[in-house]
Amino acid sequence: MEQVTIVIDFLATYKLFVTVLIILLLSMLKRFVVSKIRGDVAFVSEGQRKWMSRTKNGTFILIVMVLFLLWQTEINKFALSVTAIAIAFVVASKEIILCFTGSIQRASSRSFVIGDWIEVGKLCGEVIEHNLMATVIQEIDLHHGQYHYTGKTVTFPNSMFFSYAVKNLNFMKRYVYHSFTITVVEFVNLYPLFPDLVEKIEAHCEDFLEVATRYNNVIEKHAGVDLPGPEPHIHIHSGPAGEQLVNIMIFCPTERATHLEQHIREDFMIAFHKAFPKSAASE
Repeated sequence: MEQVTIVIDFLATYKLFVTVLIILLLSMLKRFVVSKIRGDVAFVSEGQRKWMSRTKNGTFILIVMVLFLLWQTEINKFALSVTAIAIAFVVASKEIILCFTGSIQRASSRSFVIGDWIEVGKLCGEVIEHNLMATVIQEIDLHHGQYHYTGKTVTFPNSMFFSYAVKNLNFMKRYVYHSFTITVVEFVNLYPLFPDLVEKIEAHCEDFLEVATRYNNVIEKHAGVDLPGPEPHIHIHSGPAGEQLVNIMIFCPTERATHLEQHIREDFMIAFHKAFPKSAASE
């Protein structure tokens, strides 16, 4: 019994030697069996080929199983260490991988190029550089109805392309659908004011109306959708406290949008003061 224990300890200690010995013995056994199956015939039959193939495959599977049982402890330790390393690598490089794949997604979808105006999440600006890891934009103040550069340069990782939709605003570099709201607290009939107000808006936009119409048609053909025309649009809806909200939308050159808005607000206030002097005085 002690001799058996000594042999087992020897085999457990010198696993590499045992591995080589097992491979040699089983390989010799395979060659012997295959030679017996083949015999001395000049041509091997289909049945002999099947048994020779089964013998080779069976020997290989047997070697793999024996070696797996012999090295099971080391294999488990190695698998755990490899898994831990793989998990650590993925966790540590997750953002890098997302940035890289985000760059691939941008290139494959052709969502924008350098010089385009884009909006990603709450960031708006003109693209001045992009690479595999990040995109750089010159920030533009679009959320406050302004269309000028803020002077800030924003660099954001390409991984944001998986979290937020990328809006290409390139057509807004020349002309824009500019919308703004005028609040009227008093509940009065404002609709009689609109015909004269529309005429004044058209007078403000007269010098660029022809170009705006052509550019609007170009955008419609490129987008493949029916967009609002270049003419001014006015509509009213109620606010939370019952006040009237007059929404005005014009299609105008981007650099003149704020200036035209101030003229239209002035025209509305003058018309409102003339039509409702008592309401204007109370306000």
